[in-house]
Amino acid sequence: MATTENYQALAEGHPVSIYFQERELIISLLEEIKTTNPSEDLPKYINIFHQLLTIEKRFARKENQLFPFLEKRGWTGPSQGMWSFHDNLREQFRLIQYYIKTNNPEKISINTPFLTDGIYRLLGVEETVLFPNSLELLQDEDWIEMRKGEEEIGWMLAETPPAFPKAEYIHPSQDFTQRDLSFSLENTSHYDEGYMTVEQVNLLLRTMPLDLTYVDENDKVIFYNRGEERVFPRSAGIIGREVKFCHPPKSVGTVLKILEEFRKGTQNESSFWINYKDRLIYIRYFAVRDVNKNYKGVIEMSQDITDIKKIEGEKRLLDWE
Repeated sequence: MATTENYQALAEGHPVSIYFQERELIISLLEEIKTTNPSEDLPKYINIFHQLLTIEKRFARKENQLFPFLEKRGWTGPSQGMWSFHDNLREQFRLIQYYIKTNNPEKISINTPFLTDGIYRLLGVEETVLFPNSLELLQDEDWIEMRKGEEEIGWMLAETPPAFPKAEYIHPSQDFTQRDLSFSLENTSHYDEGYMTVEQVNLLLRTMPLDLTYVDENDKVIFYNRGEERVFPRSAGIIGREVKFCHPPKSVGTVLKILEEFRKGTQNESSFWINYKDRLIYIRYFAVRDVNKNYKGVIEMSQDITDIKKIEGEKRLLDWE
């Protein structure tokens, strides 16, 4: 069983070893915030609170890395019960953030014990149930694979933990290791992370509420998606056409300027917004580059943001009825 005292027995960089390193940091922050009165020293409280808020990285690693591996081994409990516990703590964090924003130290003092007590309880369940069972259920290859994915999420620690196992780090987008997956790979292709068939890719691009057009490094239109409600009309005749012939004469100069700067590497993004048919349209251009930073074209993305602009506050409940 992994405990605070013997986690050092695990190899450096092992995910559970990192969790216990974070645990020490969390406890020190909890002890510090408990003895800090926000009515007397709010800036100090806020500083500690923001450090504690990085526990979100720990939650995200558990939810997106550890829990999926446990599910593959048949243990689904953490994905349900502990994830709900995380969400409860997130709500408590948000509540205190609100009281910080509204400068209400009295409410901060009242709610802080609920947050700290909840985190202590979570740490206890991790130490006595989650991590010991995880070490029994999972194999070395699981931990190695899990550790690779953690790089993209990050840690609470000030310094990046050592690699596990000791080897050159390979970014997930360059990792083509065959995985034991719960779905068929027949007729699929490997992307930065994950596998999809051509049909799935087309369905994804068709369902996205965006107009996407890809112009290659030779300034030729090679792709556009066929969403059900396009902002601007497109037809198959555009494929293979030079992009300068796909825009009104008055805007061609701007388009060519964008392409020139993208190609030179001086710019990577350009944005515009216009009123079109009584709707507010957000148009963005992104330079596409390969891993060696070579220019590979540009993506044009158009989106109707009229209704998005009207959003205020929060919506957390389903309102289909």
